[in-house]
Amino acid sequence: MFKSEMCELLNIEYPIIQGAMAWIADSSLASAVSNAGGLGIIAAGTAPVDMVREEIIKAKQLTDKPFGVNIMLLSENADEVAKLVCELGVKVVTTGAGNPGKYIDMWKEHDIKVIPVVASVALAKRMERAGVDAIVAEGCESGGHVGELTTMALVPQVVDAVNIPVIAAGGVGDGRGISAAFMLGASGVQVGTRFLVAEECTVHDKYKEKIIKAKDIDTIVTGRPTGHPVRVIRNKLTRRMQKLEKEGFSLEKFNELGTGALRRAVKDGDIDMGSVMAGQIAGLVNKKQTCKEIIEQMFKEAYENIEKFKK
Repeated sequence: MFKSEMCELLNIEYPIIQGAMAWIADSSLASAVSNAGGLGIIAAGTAPVDMVREEIIKAKQLTDKPFGVNIMLLSENADEVAKLVCELGVKVVTTGAGNPGKYIDMWKEHDIKVIPVVASVALAKRMERAGVDAIVAEGCESGGHVGELTTMALVPQVVDAVNIPVIAAGGVGDGRGISAAFMLGASGVQVGTRFLVAEECTVHDKYKEKIIKAKDIDTIVTGRPTGHPVRVIRNKLTRRMQKLEKEGFSLEKFNELGTGALRRAVKDGDIDMGSVMAGQIAGLVNKKQTCKEIIEQMFKEAYENIEKFKK
């Protein structure tokens, strides 16, 4: 029932992409998602090229299914990673924080599918003209860096504006979210927060517990004055950031608070002064599961949800 053009495009069983989460989306998580029938993603972030190379090689050892690499185009390593995915035969590239236009011809020559993440109709149309294969339309419900539009408002407008597959992201954490995305015209979904608590996700256990204990109102967007807003779970760090934003914003002081904060949360388990990035859907995530269990449960729920409305 959920076989869509996205499945054919990416040669996957379920129309689901795992979100690219810096310091989190590594070979362990990506390969597990791919083995479960979705498309796993390794997040290159600002990592050194040799580290990205190592993760791609590990993923190839852990799965014979397609997986992708996310390239943050603002990274000083973007040029090298763009060439690396060609060298190592990566099947899919997703991009964020910039325009991938200058790399598209090179990627196409190596039969790489290109899927940028966008937060507006204008950018979606621009990416289609550049020759990308699909679009991830990401609403502000998502964790990490966010735009302004909600998924409910953004996805159908992007679907109407382009003629390539659209993948819905932001606020999708169970079968209801998947079925809603399809009703909005999407060809698939991208999921991040739900995979944070996957058994194969190497994020610190304290980070996972913070997600599981989260309530519906526990996320907040910080950093709007910087022009790079980020959705995270409330903690001591966010309270200090909020205070700074309200009482006389200083970019230097704000950056001091934020530098290394994501790594502290992910690797060290510092859930007080670390940046615990998560989407608003965290309130629906209540247990650890394998990637296979997560994907199968979500699509079973989606199927049952749609069947219910046929009666």
